[in-house]
This record gives sequence, structure tokens and C-alpha cells, in this order.
Amino acid sequence: MHIRPYTGETDYTAVSNWITDRRSHFLWCAGRFDYPLSQENFYSVISRHAEEYGDVACMVVDEEGLPTGFFVYNINGESKAAFLKFVVLNNALRGKGLGRRMMSFIADYLFAEKNALSVGLVVFDVNTAARRCYENAGFVLVSEESDAFTYENEKWGRCRMAKQR
Repeated sequence: MHIRPYTGETDYTAVSNWITDRRSHFLWCAGRFDYPLSQENFYSVISRHAEEYGDVACMVVDEEGLPTGFFVYNINGESKAAFLKFVVLNNALRGKGLGRRMMSFIADYLFAEKNALSVGLVVFDVNTAARRCYENAGFVLVSEESDAFTYENEKWGRCRMAKQR
């Protein structure tokens, strides 16, 4: 696996194809992007988050350079705490342990290359597959907030997870 900067022209199509339905879209981004996803809106949100929060959008690629995942991170300069957003794995690769490997790889990258002391993320409690993936990659539950998000007639809890260096 390798991590490289996200490039809109070549990477948008891959990322947009990994979000296959409305519920998955909201599990992934909590409505931060329009549904259905458009290249213009995706670029706008990513650019705004880069300006406001220092977010960096990245692709995870395999040994042949084929996209396997996408994520956004930022690092708090004082605490050296990294935070992940919008993590998604290529649908065709799910269920093979690659999500766990990708999450471990991302955390190791942020620890080694960006000097992060911790890596945090938020996942909805109903997204049990993602939560299990993060736990298997060494992330632990830090806090939970019940009924934090409403999707249609469902109430989703928010789970904050982190991995320490």
C-alpha cells in the first residue's frame, strides 16, 4: 500500500463509485456532501475543509497504483492529534481484511511521517462493520454520544475512537 495526494481529475470517479446508495453515503459523510455525490460539490467541500481545518485529502493505492481507499486527515499542531474523516474502501475489496490493513497503514503513516501522537475518528454506532474494522486495526472507543444524528427515521449514535502511537 501507498498513500498519495488526492487528485480530483483522476480520483473522483473511483471514490464516487465506492458510495453505492443513500444510506451508505450518509454513514460515510453524515450529509457533509450532497447526495448523489457530484464532482463539483466534492471538490468544494474538500477545498473548504482544507482552508478552514488544514485537511489533507489522500488516496490509498495498491502496489500497481490502483486506488483502494480514500481518507482525509488533519493534525492539531499543539496536541499532535490526527483526525480522520471520510474514510472509504473500494467496495470490491471489502471483506478481505484490507480495510483493517488500510486503517493500520494510515495510522502508521500519520505516526511515522506526520509525527502524530494519536489518530482519532468518528463512526456511527449502526456502522458495525466499520467499527469492527477500526477495532481490529487497534482503535479503541473513547466516547459515545447516543442519538447524535438523524437519518430518515433512524437515530444514530456517534462513537469516537482513537489509536495511540
